[in-house]
Amino acid sequence: MERIHELTKISHWFLNGLKNIVDYSEVLKSYNNINDLPEEVMREAKRLGFSDFQIARFVAKPDGNMEKENILVLNLRKKMGIVPTVKRINTIASEHPELTNYLYMTYDGSDHDIPYYPNDKSVIILGSGAYRIGSSVEFDWCSVNAAQTARKLGYKSIMINYNPETVSTDYDMCDRLYFDELSFERVLDVIDLETPKGVIVSVGGQIPNNLAMKLHRQHVPILGTSPLSIDRAENRHKFSAMLDTLGIDQPLWAELSSMEEIDAFIAKAGFPILIRPSYVLSGAAMNVCYSKEQMIEFLDLAAKVSKEHPVVVSEFSQGAKEIEFDAVAMNGEVVEYAISEHIEFAGVHSGDATLVFPAQKIYIETANRVKKISKKIAKELNISGPFNIQFLAKNNDVKVIECNLRASRSFPFVSKVLKRNFIETATRIMLDAPYSKPDKSVFDIDWIGVKASQFSFARLHKADPVLGVDMSSTGEVGCIGDDFNEALLSAMIAVGNTVPEKNILVSSGAAKSKVELLEPCRLLSQKGYTLYGTAGTARFLNDNGIPTTTVSWPDEPGELNIMDMFSNHAFDLVVNIPKDHSKRELTNGYKIRRAAIDHNIPLITNARLAGAFIDAFCTLKEEDIQIKSWQEYKFI
Repeated sequence: MERIHELTKISHWFLNGLKNIVDYSEVLKSYNNINDLPEEVMREAKRLGFSDFQIARFVAKPDGNMEKENILVLNLRKKMGIVPTVKRINTIASEHPELTNYLYMTYDGSDHDIPYYPNDKSVIILGSGAYRIGSSVEFDWCSVNAAQTARKLGYKSIMINYNPETVSTDYDMCDRLYFDELSFERVLDVIDLETPKGVIVSVGGQIPNNLAMKLHRQHVPILGTSPLSIDRAENRHKFSAMLDTLGIDQPLWAELSSMEEIDAFIAKAGFPILIRPSYVLSGAAMNVCYSKEQMIEFLDLAAKVSKEHPVVVSEFSQGAKEIEFDAVAMNGEVVEYAISEHIEFAGVHSGDATLVFPAQKIYIETANRVKKISKKIAKELNISGPFNIQFLAKNNDVKVIECNLRASRSFPFVSKVLKRNFIETATRIMLDAPYSKPDKSVFDIDWIGVKASQFSFARLHKADPVLGVDMSSTGEVGCIGDDFNEALLSAMIAVGNTVPEKNILVSSGAAKSKVELLEPCRLLSQKGYTLYGTAGTARFLNDNGIPTTTVSWPDEPGELNIMDMFSNHAFDLVVNIPKDHSKRELTNGYKIRRAAIDHNIPLITNARLAGAFIDAFCTLKEEDIQIKSWQEYKFI
């Protein structure tokens, strides 16, 4: 203990608490059968904070997901009468204690602080948990709107969530708030006490969605889409087989566990490929590989390819548009929907991409195919509630990437732009209440919304500020405008970018992105901006009649060394498109991107977004952006 204190400087009080847990885990390990656990050992384990899952792990020492062992512990402690008590969090308003609905569970009490009685007009809503990359305020908006709609319909709304930052944990948002973990065990404890009509799992993101099948197996009524359908959409093999049956196209993919299998897949699909170790959750650690050397390097970094840890390999389509279909359905029939597009081509995570709604640059035929496919999937899965489907589209060729039978992070955005609260409609459907079906003219709006992502690279020392298939954004801003340029410019400024005054550095990467940025750079030159470029970019722009000053790479000596110019704050905007070539190229590119972040200079690393932003600020001055409230955007 003293040695740990010396090394960590952690207070003895906390270390003693940790030692209690470790010591008691040894007591649990001395038993080999869950049914052999004495009542006093079980009671003390629960009092010390051991979950059913942890008790099962220490006693039964099982493999796999441990659901069966978990249930054994749960049933045994209930048989012993070991259940948690509900306590109210004491809050103070001036000198008087205030009675609130902030509740938590403990095994250290004897009586509940609140009365319980059967009420079939109550509904439990599972929240989104802690804010983190991938799950933030957008899911909290969905949870709050579900709770408010349930209350409007006369239901007692019960929220389980544990994040003090969220609106759903405000004192007046729901009738009862369990400020507790979103675990299988805790949700069942609340259900036992509240005996609700059912549980809503589709508005809090992936955590509640992952509990759907476990709760279903314990005969918990899940409101809305059946958990069996959720499982069909979440399970990669089942979903892929369903698409094949329906005749819906999807990117080639396989779960592979040897280099021979991977080589055979590459021979069929070719490079580039998207590769991800299957044991890594939430789509993390994904990588796009453009060559065999790159793939081998990534596999070595990620894990050894084996039967225990197979990798999921799929074909990666370059230059494909990514399209989002957000919708609400009832008994498999789509009630309302929104089709939006990413400005960036596929390869940027949907949470980092710049979203445009209504979609501006997709073919009518593509939009029609997206609607037809979505209706087929909704019918096959008999969806009742919110859902999201992601598509790849290239030359009218449409493929399904994935389908989530829950609200997506773009639900609040499309609801605001369309002025139709998708979550209110979904909640009404899930509670068998009347809802208003939108008129077709509702989808024909005269304004445009753009959602831009906010990043925190300045706070992440040495992180490479480049976007890829792994999500990096820590926030987002949605803006509405009368046209695309106005909405995009507003959104880009709102997330911290500034309109450049004079000097712009362009390092345009590979030949394809050089061509993509040619006309935007010409427009900058015509508008009087001074362009600087790294050697290849400057040569390309000068050859095409666009005056550009060449700057030296970070590792080159010279009068116009790029790092010296950063130190002197010579640039107002940096456009750096990463290039997957030599180590020198990667190192220099990283130094340029990092210098832009460290000197607080706006940085764009995607050619399509850079082109759109340049077009927007060259077409529209910042002072010309209208100051207009949401209510002023009206249907004609």
